[in-house]
Amino acid sequence: MKVEVKLTGVDGVLDLLKSLPPEVVSKRGGPVKLALAKGARLIRDAARQNLRAAIAENGDESTGLLLQNVISSRGKAPADGKGERYLVRVRRKAYPGRKPETGGGIPTVRKSAQLMEYGSEHQPARPWLRPAVTQHGERAISVITEDLKKRIDKTVADLAKKGAR
Repeated sequence: MKVEVKLTGVDGVLDLLKSLPPEVVSKRGGPVKLALAKGARLIRDAARQNLRAAIAENGDESTGLLLQNVISSRGKAPADGKGERYLVRVRRKAYPGRKPETGGGIPTVRKSAQLMEYGSEHQPARPWLRPAVTQHGERAISVITEDLKKRIDKTVADLAKKGAR
């Protein structure tokens, strides 16, 4: 299950990042990683809220395991090696005490999430992740850009203080 959102239209911010010293844009991600994490957490929280509503919609009871395993995490860098990636995803975790199904593997929370999001021939789709991206995507982008600007300003000010010493 994969829903990908690509952040574009922030060329001014990207140009500024390229002009900064290597201490600011480090291999550990620096301010970009932290700003993206903040935006990803916003989408993750909205997705969890949608998931709770989708589960309760039919009066289903939840063990809470699926909700706990909707996470935001840092992904591998893009193929060109430039940039940062944050994911909102469902961790692969097996339901405890469940035996393998006939012709299939052990039931996992990821499979449950996928069945809810896209449905199957036996159950209708009850999307929860895609609507979170659609509803809160613009807000997440503004949170990322505002936070990134603040972090860059702070880092530049710290470097200026260091240079003044």
